Amino acid sequence: MIRLPPDKKDAVRIEGEEAYPDECCGFLLGTLEKDGLRNVVEILPVANARERKERHHRFHIDADDFMRAERQARSGELDIVGFYHSHPDHPAEPSEYDREHALPFYSYVIVAVSKGIARELTSWELLPDRSRFNQEY
Repeated sequence: MIRLPPDKKDAVRIEGEEAYPDECCGFLLGTLEKDGLRNVVEILPVANARERKERHHRFHIDADDFMRAERQARSGELDIVGFYHSHPDHPAEPSEYDREHALPFYSYVIVAVSKGIARELTSWELLPDRSRFNQEY
């Protein structure tokens, strides 16, 4: 499960609107509670490193950004607890591509952006066998 405070949800929505018609992406940094709760403390936006013609329906986080996120998390005594991205003009549900590229344990927040306006925001966790996502909210 994930706890994403309202101001962090708003920040993800803003990122989605600013990136439209492309997908935005970034990290969710936070703490891991004993009960398994992922408590998001900050978001870290990164540039969508996917080639220009694919950014409207795919995102990619490059290795340098991943290393920077790990360093930033560590410096704040946090962990990378998940990722976020937008779905321009598509529902806030993981695609098959998302499932194929996701890792178990992390939360995956998706915001639907319709005609430049952020709409539904959901969160998902990939099952350990990688067969499907469970919706966290």
